[in-house]
Amino acid sequence: MRIAMIGQKTMVLGERAGGIERHVAEISTRLVEDGHDVTVYSRDRYTPKKPERIEGVKLQYLPTIYTKHFETITHTFLSTIHALFQKYDIIHYHGVGPATLAWIARLFARKATVIVTFHAQDRFHTKWGWFARRYLALGERAAVIFPHYCITVSHVLQVYCRDTFGRAVVYIPNGAKVKHVEESGELEKFGLKPKGYILNVGRIVGQKGLHYLIKAFRQVETDKRLVFVGGVSFTEPYFKKLRALAKGDDRIHFLGFQSGRTLDQLYANAYLFCSPSESEGLPLVVLEAMSFGVAPLVSDIPENLEAIHHTGFTFHTADVEDLRHRLQDLINHPELVEERAEESRAVIEIHFNWDQITKQIESVYISSRH
Repeated sequence: MRIAMIGQKTMVLGERAGGIERHVAEISTRLVEDGHDVTVYSRDRYTPKKPERIEGVKLQYLPTIYTKHFETITHTFLSTIHALFQKYDIIHYHGVGPATLAWIARLFARKATVIVTFHAQDRFHTKWGWFARRYLALGERAAVIFPHYCITVSHVLQVYCRDTFGRAVVYIPNGAKVKHVEESGELEKFGLKPKGYILNVGRIVGQKGLHYLIKAFRQVETDKRLVFVGGVSFTEPYFKKLRALAKGDDRIHFLGFQSGRTLDQLYANAYLFCSPSESEGLPLVVLEAMSFGVAPLVSDIPENLEAIHHTGFTFHTADVEDLRHRLQDLINHPELVEERAEESRAVIEIHFNWDQITKQIESVYISSRH
């Protein structure tokens, strides 16, 4: 089949890439391995070298307006118009914002199957104002109503779509790939030691609840470090707030965007992974940490609970005192952390395997063509 992916920034997992970009990259390369022709619509800024293909996946570059409010929707519109003339079998939109334009493909690309993956309720992200939140709420309805099929990455979103819009949607989760990394040499440049730090990875945005983690950690008695890995995404004021909260505590480190071997070693050698997020779809960074055999400590929002799948540890969302208590307890009892760490890889292998996930998406494509 000829397949188009629309809504993501790029396939290159750079500083501005997020969960959607990771998701698209993982499934696209596997679909190509299975013999399909896949095109990923990309934005110029995020793919500086502009390769024609990455691991067999075609990249189609189109311009956009690089502002917080117009970047995604402009690129989605241009990508959709381009896709109408390419005779794709599948036009697959990613995210509720891009879903608002799925009606164009549904109406004018009559021979194509239109699919939307509902990744998260983006209207809860703190960077958006009133108008953007209303538009993204419309996008949630569009994701369910406009395409032939809607896929959600969590059971929580699946139930939400059923109860809110009265539509049955397909559940296919995000995933990760189990990794075994023994090296730790990259840690030296940051002054870190194996099992000597608590890790958080992801974009520096308000809904991730990083301010709760800093406030809690500052009250913990430990010589372990707290390490944040990730770039800023139109949220410079929030990053300044975090640095102000961390001021005076030299145990707290902001490492910025990291990738490749360095990021792998940061994951693999962490004592604990902590995600204090207030809003998620199905958190890829938590799955990634578990794939390295690192125990997760997460806020008890339903999406996080679904990701850790009865392993790991939880605390009450936005409750600094409860988070402080859990951190101190886990630092004082490394045997508990080690036990859950051993369970984490098995959970990924059984429930969140990218190969299995791609096969499930492929089965939706195939069934739609018959």
